[in-house]
Amino acid sequence: MTRRQIAGTVAAVVLAVAGFGVSGASGSGVAHGVITFAETPGASPNYIFPFASCQYESTNNINQFQSLMFRPLYWFGLGGSAALVPALSPANSPHFSNGDRTVTVTLKGWRFADGQAVDARAVMFFLNMYRADPTAYCDYNAGFGVPDQVRTATGTANTVRITFVAPVNPNWLLYNYLSQITPLPNSWDRTSPTHSANCAGGVFGAASTKTSCDAVIEFLDSRAAVTSSFTGPLWQSGVDGPWRLSAFSAAGDATFVPNPHYSGPRKAQVRKVKEIAYATSQAEQADLKAGRLSIGYLDPSVLSAGASTPGRPGPNWAPLASSYVMTVGNTWSFNFAALNFSTADPKSAAINQLYIRQALQISIDQNTLIQTVFKGYATPVYSPLPPQTPQALARAVANPYPYSPAGAAALLASHGWTNVGGVLTCTSPGTGTGQCGSDIAAGYVLSFNVVVAGNSPSLALVMYAEAASWRTLGIGVDVQTASLANVAADCQGGTGFEICAWGTGWTYSPDYYPSGEALFAPGGGFNVGTYDDAKMTSLISASIHRSGTLSAYATYAAHQLPVLYQPQATVIQEVAKGLKSSAGFAPNPLGNFMPEYFHF
Repeated sequence: MTRRQIAGTVAAVVLAVAGFGVSGASGSGVAHGVITFAETPGASPNYIFPFASCQYESTNNINQFQSLMFRPLYWFGLGGSAALVPALSPANSPHFSNGDRTVTVTLKGWRFADGQAVDARAVMFFLNMYRADPTAYCDYNAGFGVPDQVRTATGTANTVRITFVAPVNPNWLLYNYLSQITPLPNSWDRTSPTHSANCAGGVFGAASTKTSCDAVIEFLDSRAAVTSSFTGPLWQSGVDGPWRLSAFSAAGDATFVPNPHYSGPRKAQVRKVKEIAYATSQAEQADLKAGRLSIGYLDPSVLSAGASTPGRPGPNWAPLASSYVMTVGNTWSFNFAALNFSTADPKSAAINQLYIRQALQISIDQNTLIQTVFKGYATPVYSPLPPQTPQALARAVANPYPYSPAGAAALLASHGWTNVGGVLTCTSPGTGTGQCGSDIAAGYVLSFNVVVAGNSPSLALVMYAEAASWRTLGIGVDVQTASLANVAADCQGGTGFEICAWGTGWTYSPDYYPSGEALFAPGGGFNVGTYDDAKMTSLISASIHRSGTLSAYATYAAHQLPVLYQPQATVIQEVAKGLKSSAGFAPNPLGNFMPEYFHF
């Protein structure tokens, strides 16, 4: 076809988990009640501007905080589904033309809280900022999609038209780039509290627009992490979602009330939503025991019995059985521990050897960890595709590295490593057969620093178990725990770790199409280990510029180990008896919190 309309045509095949219909508006009145929701321990919202660097791009900042107030151009995920929900999107489904070089987006005419229309100017505001300083946004992937492949972008009234330098895969563009655009209000187009700018109204790509937008980005970013400003008129003027923020504490507690100006189809059903901050999972679980939460989460370590059937809940935690219902769900993600390939790290030479990465991976007993640590509430991961990826998108990838400590030991020995005083030491330097590899000198001791988020008991147990397995091979391992925020900073730092784990890996949101450019292409927004492999980049490019599946890319990534694949935990959610939902209680695969669907 020369003209294509994308209206979730792949959503049902590619992303569907368990679809729910969108209920109509319930009227402007709010019934009653207060919903209390547990924030991720150690990961309270700390950034409000929906144009965030990787330091702030997280589920707790986006899916469970910003998106309650600020709606992206296209909404994905409702109930137990990760699919596109056109009715909840401020824009109509995009139209592709000109041989898939041009996309036209028409806005529906929603309103911001200050009365401004959510129109083409609001979209151009985001696009102009993105073009001015793409590196300020975490989901920027150099050379890919928006803005690098954009030739022109214009907006008039409710219509935005974007033309690309070459044909694009419409599904990839919708799911990974149009999905990330958040319309922004004129009230944010300023360089100080008293000086306005013209970033939103500038010509896309013009030097004057860049100058204006650079100053706007600097100002908004300087305010976006100041939590005392969150409830102020600057940020709340731009609310176009169903909720506005009425209170935010120094601890990270957030209180939302209904936005009376929300134009979408699903209005709030309760008068208030409170998101509660916790330092540890133990503190959160104590509040569950005391009945203080409407919705909370369990670490599987507290359960006395596990899941008897994969994907279904087993016996609930005894202290909650009378007052809560346990539900479980998969995430649209894959779990991994990041590896540091950066030459800035003095130990990168070892990480850059595939055989060493293979030895590390085949020493990870995923199946045993799933049963002992996760009590059966997890799925093994062998590639960067979510374990529930439909066959229409990619073939299932068989495990290329089954657990084998003996195989790992033999692999290292065959490449010139000898156990000297209990630690593997390179005794055969060089790049030939049977030698240690490039930049590894004689006497090099095989050891790694591991940094782990300390907010999850199960994650700590997993990494300590893996470290113990590696130590039996003679690999020195130093495991350190830190807050989730500090682990994220360490992962971006490039020198403080060789292995880095925050426990949740990568959720494909707001890049819903699991194509890999953000993680494994040079310049990818979240390529934390600076991984660079020419064949990997070529396979990623082929999967997003041509029709076909992700099978070749996923298989190559499974074998090349740009990360260490880890068990993917199932979300264990506790819902207070008496709470009702028109979208079901299955945890959302994208981590979305949508309290407008809950009521008492």
